[in-house]
Amino acid sequence: MPTPLISKRAPIYADVPDEKWNDWRWQLSHRLNTVEDIEKVLNLTESERKALQTQGLFRVDVTPYFISLIDPEDANDPVRKQIIPVSEELNAFTSMMEDSLAEDRHSPVPGLVHRYPDRVLMLVTTQCASYCRYCTRSRIVGDPGQTFNRQDFEAQIDYLKRTPQVRDVLLSGGDPLVLAPKILEELLTRLREIPHIEIVRIGSRVPVFMPMRITQELCDMLAKFHPLWLNIHVNHPNEISLELAEATDRLSRVGIPLGNQSVLLAGVNDCVHMQRELVQKLTRIRVRPYYLYQCDLVEGSGHFRTPVAKGIEIIEGLRGHTSGYAVPQFIVDAPGGGGKIPVMPNYMLSMSDHKVIVRNYEGFVTTYEEPTEYKSHDPKTCKFCQSKRVEPGQTGLTGLLDGEQLFIKPEGFDELHNRDGIQHRLRDENKWKPLGIGSGETD
Repeated sequence: MPTPLISKRAPIYADVPDEKWNDWRWQLSHRLNTVEDIEKVLNLTESERKALQTQGLFRVDVTPYFISLIDPEDANDPVRKQIIPVSEELNAFTSMMEDSLAEDRHSPVPGLVHRYPDRVLMLVTTQCASYCRYCTRSRIVGDPGQTFNRQDFEAQIDYLKRTPQVRDVLLSGGDPLVLAPKILEELLTRLREIPHIEIVRIGSRVPVFMPMRITQELCDMLAKFHPLWLNIHVNHPNEISLELAEATDRLSRVGIPLGNQSVLLAGVNDCVHMQRELVQKLTRIRVRPYYLYQCDLVEGSGHFRTPVAKGIEIIEGLRGHTSGYAVPQFIVDAPGGGGKIPVMPNYMLSMSDHKVIVRNYEGFVTTYEEPTEYKSHDPKTCKFCQSKRVEPGQTGLTGLLDGEQLFIKPEGFDELHNRDGIQHRLRDENKWKPLGIGSGETD
C-alpha cells in the first residue's frame, strides 16, 4: 500500500489558526527571508548563514507552508537545498551565463519570447511565492525593479494579435498564479479574444509552494478558459503533501490537465530510485511527469549541476520499470537559444535495409523486420503537406527529410569556402537548393 500523504507544520506555527494558515494571502505576507526569520525554523549551517547575509545574491523568500516540509536538523534535506542559499552560489563555473537560454534575444517585445514557430512564452510577472536557487530567470525574477507594466502587457497582446502563426501561449514568469485574481482573469480573457490562439498553458510552482492558493474559486475561474493546461514543478517526493494532493484534485475536477516539470539537481534528486518514487507519487495525484530538465548554466547553480549521463541513467531506470506515462522526457535546454532537446538511452542498436535491431529495458535484444513493399507517403498529394505553413528557416531537419533542402549551412559558410568561385560552380552543377533564408542561418 502507498504511504498515506500527510500535512506538516513547523512548531513555530503550531498556534496559527487554521483559518490563517490556509489563507494564501497570509502565506505570502508571512514569507521568511532573513537569517533571523529562517533560524526560527531551521538549524542553519555556516554556509547557509553566510549566503543569507551576502548582498547581491538571488532573492530569498519561503512560504511558511513550504519551509515546514523541511527536516530542520538535516542540512542535506532535499527541499531545503532548493530554497535556502549556500555559499557555493558565490562560486563561478565553466560556461556560466546570465541568460543561458538566450531568451532576451528571442523577445520581439518585452516579456514575450518567440523561440518556436507556433508558440510563445509570455512572462507576466517577475514575482514568485518562493524562489528556487537554480532559477533560470534569476536575472529578472524576484527583482521588484524588473516588473512588467501595463504598457508591456499591451505590447505583448498586440504582438500576438498580429502574429497569426501563434496557436499556443505559455504563461510564466515569475509565477502567474501570484497575480491578483482580477489581473489573471483579465489576462486570460484578452488571450481568449484572439481567434488563432488555440490553447493556453500556465507554468506554476504555486501549487507546490502554496497549495492553499488553489481555491475552488480559482479553479472555477480557470475552467472558463478551456482548453487550458497547467504544469507544476515538483523535484522530490517530500514535496508531495496532502495539501498538494487536494490542490491537484480540485484542478483535475474542473478539467485542467496537469503535468510536472522537474529539474535534475545534484544532491536533491539525482537518484534513479528516488525519481521512480517521485513519478509514481505524481501519477497517484493525477499529475503526469512531463519533463526532467538538465540544470541550466545559470549563475549560482554550479553546485546543482550533474553530468548529462546522470539524466540518461535515470530514464534508463524508469523506462520499463514503471508505467510508460510516468516516464518524463529528459531535456537539455540548449544554451544559446537552441530550444529543448530530448536526450534518451539508445534503444536502437543497429539497422539494415530490411530490419532493425533493438533492445528493451532488461537488455533483451531482438529484431524488427521492415516492410518489403512500403509505398512512401507522397507530400504532393497530401492535403496536409500542401497546406503547411512554416516560417522561413524553421524547417530544420524536416526540410532535409522531405526533400526541400539538401543541406543546412552555418552562417558565413559560403563566404568561408568561396575560393575562386568553386562553391558557386558546385552549387550550379548539382542544383543544390539553399536553406531558403539567404545567409544559411539556422536560428
